[in-house]
Amino acid sequence: MAATTIKLESALLKEIRAIKPRDQTLAAYVREALERDVRRHRLALATRDYAAFLAANPEEQREMAAWADAPRTKAPKRRNP
Repeated sequence: MAATTIKLESALLKEIRAIKPRDQTLAAYVREALERDVRRHRLALATRDYAAFLAANPEEQREMAAWADAPRTKAPKRRNP
């Protein structure tokens, strides 16, 4: 893992120290916060890409609509082999 230094304003540092779990280091808390932000960004990109995929593929859009409308209160029908 590459080492780096991040400078924080003292007010922000005080807030972070107040909200982070006591048993967690500042570095670990900041690392997890950054990982969450990167994950959130990746998911937003995936959402955008999937919406574009659905717009370009009407058959997939119909399949997803049928799946979303499927009853969930009954067990699925089983096929006899």
